[in-house]
Amino acid sequence: MVRTLLSEAEGYELLNTAGVPIPRFQVARTAEEAEKAAEAAGYPLVMKVISPDIIHKSDAGGVITGIGSAGDVREAFGKIRKNVEAYKPGAVVSGIMVEQQLPPGLELIIGGKTDPTFGKVITIGLGGKLVELLHDVAIGVLPIDESDIRSMVHGLRGYRLIAGFRDEPARDEEALVRIISAVNRMFHADPRITEFDINPLVLYGKGACAVDARFYIDDSPAITETPQMPEMQSRIMDIHSIAVVGASTDPNKVGYAVCRNLLTFPGSLFPVNPKSDTILGRKSYPDLTSIPDPVDLAVIVIPAAGVPRVIEEAGKKQIPLVIVISSGFRETGAEGAALEEECLSAARKYGIRIMGPNCLGLMLPHRTINTTFDPVSPKPGNIAFISQSGAIITTIVDWSLPEEIGFSAVISIGNQADLTFEDFITYAGDDPHTKSIILYVEQIRYGPRFMETVRKVSLTKPVVAIKSGASRIGQKAASSHTGSLAGSFDVYMAAFHQAGVIPASSIREAFQAAELLASEGYPKGIRAVVITNAGGFGVLASDYAERYGIELVEFSPELIAELDAVLPADWSRANPIDMVGDSSADRFARTFNIMIQHQDLWDIAFVIAVPSAISDPIRVSNELVRFSKNTHKMIVGCMIGGDSMKTPLRILRDGQIPNFPDLEDAFRAVGTICKHKCSTGMPECRHD
Repeated sequence: MVRTLLSEAEGYELLNTAGVPIPRFQVARTAEEAEKAAEAAGYPLVMKVISPDIIHKSDAGGVITGIGSAGDVREAFGKIRKNVEAYKPGAVVSGIMVEQQLPPGLELIIGGKTDPTFGKVITIGLGGKLVELLHDVAIGVLPIDESDIRSMVHGLRGYRLIAGFRDEPARDEEALVRIISAVNRMFHADPRITEFDINPLVLYGKGACAVDARFYIDDSPAITETPQMPEMQSRIMDIHSIAVVGASTDPNKVGYAVCRNLLTFPGSLFPVNPKSDTILGRKSYPDLTSIPDPVDLAVIVIPAAGVPRVIEEAGKKQIPLVIVISSGFRETGAEGAALEEECLSAARKYGIRIMGPNCLGLMLPHRTINTTFDPVSPKPGNIAFISQSGAIITTIVDWSLPEEIGFSAVISIGNQADLTFEDFITYAGDDPHTKSIILYVEQIRYGPRFMETVRKVSLTKPVVAIKSGASRIGQKAASSHTGSLAGSFDVYMAAFHQAGVIPASSIREAFQAAELLASEGYPKGIRAVVITNAGGFGVLASDYAERYGIELVEFSPELIAELDAVLPADWSRANPIDMVGDSSADRFARTFNIMIQHQDLWDIAFVIAVPSAISDPIRVSNELVRFSKNTHKMIVGCMIGGDSMKTPLRILRDGQIPNFPDLEDAFRAVGTICKHKCSTGMPECRHD
């Protein structure tokens, strides 16, 4: 496999064949040839060295601009050769390009690379030094179409320079889209091209031209393909009997903790340990094949070296699903990777599916299944949490209990030797208990398959993801943690966007968005009303609404008159509705009634309530539940306080209304959801 950098002239020929405008140019090997080329190209000119040994031509003094005569051509030819020899003695010079010098315009960059996870990606952004200074780029994972390209162009912060900004004229956006489309088709169709950049592409009021091009080709490129993998049959999650291989009587062992957690499992539990007759009151068996009854799931917690043998036993026992909690596989290096392959080979032989290895296990709270060694089990709920980190699962489950957050499933995927994110996303998408899905991602193994899967599931159930490894050190840590080779964080974000995943910057943000979507679904638009008994929070709400892209609707004189009839004379007479500090639950109720009658005017209602001597938070929370039940809009609770709010918050949770004790969190979560909905082109995301 040989990676070759094409000369700029060869790169120009590729672009010309693809239909991308390029300058007039010729390659000269002598000063005489350069003079003839200059006559053909026309002045003014640029002359550039062509050398496989010189990557950055300007640094080597290999570029001279503003050439205006035959004498200048001859002088530049000699100067370039002299500069290059001084910069890198012995450098091979294949020739010197004599190229038409174009007038200045708006400089952009179009680049492409082959990502190890998602395959070929296209990058566009402001060119020249600005791309490094501002990092104003948009990324598309191929294949993309013209609508994707337009979305990328419009998503640039510098798009106003293309559309026309102050004294800057508008540029030819249609020409830009055509050129990006042509480059996209060429890059996608030619497997030899592994990387390229056009920097700059000069965009004018009419037309554009590629001024510099660099292409890398590979004579035998590694093709990013998704292997043919069997689909996970949903019936293998219909678990009625579980065997624990490595079950133990020692409370300090993982096998003990797993068995203890499964004592409440309503099905059959079979501890497997040749050294014990009974474990935790259950009959123990020396191996899987000695269990007389059918087994739906085997949980393996023995040292890694013995796992392939146990999978062979599971195959003979016709056990469809195996969870390998044991570590010591691909995450540890080459020897562990070979052991993982041995496990997979045995599983394929018998048609077994493997979860893990190096995972925490599986929790299905609605079915009282907890195959992990986590000391606590979560409450049943409607969020599926699929994580590559077992430690994050144990932390989240522990945190969820006092927060009264429930789960439909908690799944640890570990190394993804067999079953991957895609399998469990599909499972959660079909699960009637699941209303939203959260992913903690260190590495996606098969990018195209992931995107295809999530694109389907996100049409009916929201998928929120936290991607670790944004930093260089974070990527290295992810690799050592789960045997991952983390791809570019920016490419992951682009892939998430194209697939319909809502990215979250923290676990807290992910759960806030997922809870909100699980209970309220997507809002129809971004128009909001704010109802509060605290003027200060109303002011903050206005600030946060503007910050996170939420539109506070203006009230008509007629609506203000209706509110005048039920609110005190000193209410705000605007949105946010400040009902003033002496508001009772009845005042909340009357305001809610009017908003119910006019719910065609708004899409989202933020209800902010703080403790006071007059308001009864319990009654307010009950009125808020009634408000929600009588609308088809998103209702966001912001009941803010201490102990006096504990019972009201429980009432809201029982009524499936999300509450945000921090007001900015509420607007951030709603803003993130609305931004995602608009950017992915959902038709409801618009002003009515």
